[in-house]
Amino acid sequence: MCRLERGFNVFMEAFSQFVGHVDSMIWSMVLVLLCLGVGLYLSIRMKFPQIRFLKEMVHLLGAKEESENGITPFQAFATTVGARVGMGNIAGVASAIYFGGPGSVFWMWIITLIGAASAYTESALGQAYKVKNPDGEYMGGPAYYIEKGLKCNFVCDGGISWPGVSDARGSDQFTGDGF
Repeated sequence: MCRLERGFNVFMEAFSQFVGHVDSMIWSMVLVLLCLGVGLYLSIRMKFPQIRFLKEMVHLLGAKEESENGITPFQAFATTVGARVGMGNIAGVASAIYFGGPGSVFWMWIITLIGAASAYTESALGQAYKVKNPDGEYMGGPAYYIEKGLKCNFVCDGGISWPGVSDARGSDQFTGDGF
């Protein structure tokens, strides 16, 4: 084994330990508390939109008219739920009820209520910073509101690139209807 290869192996071992240490910090109670704290902060700061707009939401879901883009409010709701709820969520709820009993349902409702402010904020930012492409379709999502909301025009223009932002802008995930 040559010196360069040994040095690379030492570097990779140290890097692997660093990533493992960061991983154990992120995927711990710190992340849970951070998510709950942000959700609670947004709920209080926006005066609990998840409760204030509940009546309006039910009213809009029942609306039958299509927008000029050809989608009803219920279709938009179904698309959003389909994008957010996956098999992991379904299996997670079933596991929580099995292991935690019926009391876990109450706590899931509380966490959902707090987390709804984060989802509302994400959707509102996506609507505020969406752009229309030359084909007339709307494009948006986190990469767009990070770039436009923080006024970071250099992020996706080939200059300095934040990890994942320029990749997200180029992917199909952030184009088309619903974003």
